[in-house]
Amino acid sequence: MPEGTMNLTRVLAVLPSPADLRSMTRAPRRDLMCGLTVAVVALPLALGFGVTSGLGAAAGLTTAVVAGALAALCGGSARQVSGPTGAMTVVLVPIVHHYGAAGVLTVGLMAGVLLVLLALARAGAAMVYVPAPVIAGFTIGIACVIALQQVPAALGVPAPGGEQVAVVAARAAQEFGRAPHWPALLLALGSAALVSAGARWRPTVPFSLAAVAVATVVAEVLRLPVPRIGALPSSLPAPSLAFLDLSRVPSLLAPAAAVAALAALESLLSASVADGMRPGERHDPSKELFGQGVANLAAPLFGGVPATGAIARTAVNVRTGAASRLAALTHAVILAGIAAVAAPLVGRVPLAALAGVLLATAVRMVERGAVRAMARATRGDALVLVLTAGATLALDLVRAVLIGLGVSVLLALRAAVRGTRLTPAAADELPGEAGTVTYRFDGPLVFAGAHRFRRGLADLQEGVSAVDLRLSGLTAVDATGALALKEAVDELRGRGVAVRISEVDRDHRRVLESCGVLTAAGPSTDRGVLPSAASATAP
Repeated sequence: MPEGTMNLTRVLAVLPSPADLRSMTRAPRRDLMCGLTVAVVALPLALGFGVTSGLGAAAGLTTAVVAGALAALCGGSARQVSGPTGAMTVVLVPIVHHYGAAGVLTVGLMAGVLLVLLALARAGAAMVYVPAPVIAGFTIGIACVIALQQVPAALGVPAPGGEQVAVVAARAAQEFGRAPHWPALLLALGSAALVSAGARWRPTVPFSLAAVAVATVVAEVLRLPVPRIGALPSSLPAPSLAFLDLSRVPSLLAPAAAVAALAALESLLSASVADGMRPGERHDPSKELFGQGVANLAAPLFGGVPATGAIARTAVNVRTGAASRLAALTHAVILAGIAAVAAPLVGRVPLAALAGVLLATAVRMVERGAVRAMARATRGDALVLVLTAGATLALDLVRAVLIGLGVSVLLALRAAVRGTRLTPAAADELPGEAGTVTYRFDGPLVFAGAHRFRRGLADLQEGVSAVDLRLSGLTAVDATGALALKEAVDELRGRGVAVRISEVDRDHRRVLESCGVLTAAGPSTDRGVLPSAASATAP
């Protein structure tokens, strides 16, 4: 296929199809009701995450409207709900600290470009290679960071400066200790308790909005001196490049890459969760990345923060029976309507109430049963989980995932090396030649275990004149492993021991020949060369 045609095919593959749009007509009444429910759940979360990000409640609400609508139309999951999330605020707080609001919005736009490029490169398929302990540790770390971020608002004190959330929370606690502000703390604890109890009693009922409404009424009736959200615009601002700081694009490349990586990871994870809740449904990862890219390209132009797929809101959408992307689109439209009609009322919501809702949300993010199962599975799984969670809390989300992936790879290599076997062949397989030893090799021959293999093959007893090495059990080989085999063969030949290599898969033979292994070993036995997996199935 010509390169131009291939590129056009990739572009068309990620664009919304007529079938995607027609699916919104399957059950419109049900989708409209689901969208209303999700909007009720999303409103306090959007406001709270906007405040936590450092750009304010209006930015969070704008993100939920703009990004939520575009991701619903262009994404690859029919039931995904997108908007501001707690995981994203963890990355945004230090960016706000260093570059200000304009820097964050510029980062969001750049992340949108990167997500579109990832979609065209079909990078979404890589999500299947992220181990479960990494995802679990990542989620635990996010939950801890979100909870710590709420401490200043829950205590009713101004948020101290700093990037490390644990340090900021400790300073806020010290400030509270010097001058306790009990109304804010009681509102936060009451809101958290109502959301937690309601989630156990009726999981499908949006108790988060009820908690915020009750806290607002109590604060108004009792005239409590607690910080409020403040004035909100009644409509979205006109899109403008004035929100951005394009002069700092080069210095923002690294933060933009971190935001794009997180948006991709969290969105694909959320879409996978939606698939699991509705058997038979499968999202298109490339389309999902494209939808998130379009959403993040547009949201900053309206003053919105970077967005991702939101696991909690997506789960509510699926549980309430959403049939198509119309539900997520409806949720965005309703949020825009709330901003237009009830902006003054929403502005009276106490920040402590939002903090309580987010505290309860952080606790509910962690699936304790799954975490306990992984922690008990193997020591390696437990180590990866703890390291990823700790790195999320101490460093940042992207580095935490990289650390978790790195440790997982090392543990997998260790397990693979331990699974390799160089064993004498069974008695009925021995060739019957005096002084000849026959070995079978099973497992991968790669760099991690090459030294161990070489030492095992070269360590022969006296009196052996020939070695027959059968490689039918070889599952993988790289240059390091092949060179280790060649060195072992050369060493044996130097001692006067003949070496024959047999039962080589065609795919592995190419590597062995390129490294001179088969030449060093001499001709193969009459068992010949095994066909590769591909050729073995050919007619």
